[in-house]
Amino acid sequence: MGEFEPGYIRLHRSGALARRIEDAGEILKDCTLCPWHCHVNRPAGEKGVCRVGALPMVASYGPHFGEERPLVGVHGSGTIFLSFCNLKCVFCQNYDISHLGEGREVQTEELAEMMLSLWRQGCHNINFVTPSHQAAQIIAALPHAIEAGLDIPLAYNCSGYEELATLRLLNGIFDIYMPDFKYGDSATALRLSGTPHYVETAREALKEMHRQVGDLVMDGRGIGRRGLLVRHLVLPGGLAGTRQVMGFIAREISPDTYVNIMNQYRPCFRAADPPMNRRITAAEFGEAVAIAREEGVRRLDGITA
Repeated sequence: MGEFEPGYIRLHRSGALARRIEDAGEILKDCTLCPWHCHVNRPAGEKGVCRVGALPMVASYGPHFGEERPLVGVHGSGTIFLSFCNLKCVFCQNYDISHLGEGREVQTEELAEMMLSLWRQGCHNINFVTPSHQAAQIIAALPHAIEAGLDIPLAYNCSGYEELATLRLLNGIFDIYMPDFKYGDSATALRLSGTPHYVETAREALKEMHRQVGDLVMDGRGIGRRGLLVRHLVLPGGLAGTRQVMGFIAREISPDTYVNIMNQYRPCFRAADPPMNRRITAAEFGEAVAIAREEGVRRLDGITA
């Protein structure tokens, strides 16, 4: 790629970012930031499904070396773990953050300083984990960070359960979208993640993300600069619906979508019932990879053969 400038810098320079921040703040007063549409007034202290109010709420931040290779590069992905989540997965491996709300409220300027700290440490991107319910707070922190020199891509690392109107508001702000596509059918999603209409919602969200940023593009070092990266966690007993997920990605998004098929499932939190009470087998993971190829997905993270 040529010299890279993140989209949020251009929006800030034009004045459009300030208008987006104002619009997002208005949404918080009758919150429809995510698909739950809680209609609570978060600036007035009301809280909905996500249990986060008007201020950003952060569990931790730091360089992360366990993400996909295009994110990690040499110096790591600058990861900010945001508290709570708009999904209620019974098997969540970060349940202390997503369910129990580990973390603390911070002022907008402090969130900006976290971004700047990660940038100064040489991280290749700022990676917001579970941003869906805090998107308004994130973008409100950007002007402070931009004016102090922030100039690396922003990554939106989410569950896939996204509100289209919010994604459209974020157009041009996030350079990298990193949604999960967790399930092939919504009945399983409702049972395991407590989320209605997950598949339909995620499909429309991925289409919008890809419309905004396209397939993942990397620089000469193999570090992601802009594009869509989809994660799919293989679940025991085929519960993730891998064939439906991969077929949709290949045919309705792009066969060149960068996909990470993940094998790290382990029973956590409330995953006590079979088959969720065991790890996946090597055969289950191998089958998922084979299915992705059969369905036409051509870019699989960490898999070359």
